[in-house]
Amino acid sequence: MTPRPRRIGRSAFWSGQSFGEKGLKDEGTFKAGEVRYTAADQVDEKDLNGWLGKARDIQWDYQNLIRRKGRLERLK
Repeated sequence: MTPRPRRIGRSAFWSGQSFGEKGLKDEGTFKAGEVRYTAADQVDEKDLNGWLGKARDIQWDYQNLIRRKGRLERLK
C-alpha cells in the first residue's frame, strides 16, 4: 500500500469551477474548485492572486438555492 502524500495546505473557492482555470480541480457537486499543496514552494502567487480576483468577481446565488430547487444563478 502506497502512503498518501501529506498535505501542507489547500486553497478552495466556492465559485472555482466557473473560473476556467486549469490549476483548480472540481470539488463537490456545485461550483467549488480547489488546489492542494504538499510543499510551500508549490504555491504560485500569480495564480493565487488571479483566483482571488476571480473569486471577488464571479459569485453564485447560494442563498436562494432551495427556493430555486437546486438551480444556481450567477450574481451580477
